[in-house]
Amino acid sequence: MFAEQFNEELSCNEAGEPDPWADAACRDGRGGLTALFFSEEIPDIAAAKAICRSCPLIEPCLQGALARREPSGVWGGQLFVDGRVLPLKRRRGRPPKNPPEGVMLTA
Repeated sequence: MFAEQFNEELSCNEAGEPDPWADAACRDGRGGLTALFFSEEIPDIAAAKAICRSCPLIEPCLQGALARREPSGVWGGQLFVDGRVLPLKRRRGRPPKNPPEGVMLTA
């Protein structure tokens, strides 16, 4: 119930005009994608970035995250770690010399 009320409040700005962020691809109204966008797992990070690629608000999202120096998560299609954009996330440890086919080692 609180999530529904909160989502309704966010659908309009203070002036009662429609909120442009209501169209964000990551906004499902329930916060169900939060774990995906703040995961440490490479497949989750790749999935979050894929959602961002389909979003019409990718650029303002990224600019806002850079301005706020977001500490972590996927914002605007980029992975933030310690307030900076991390181009690629690798698995822990040394990469294998001959990785098996179909295995994603970076996101």
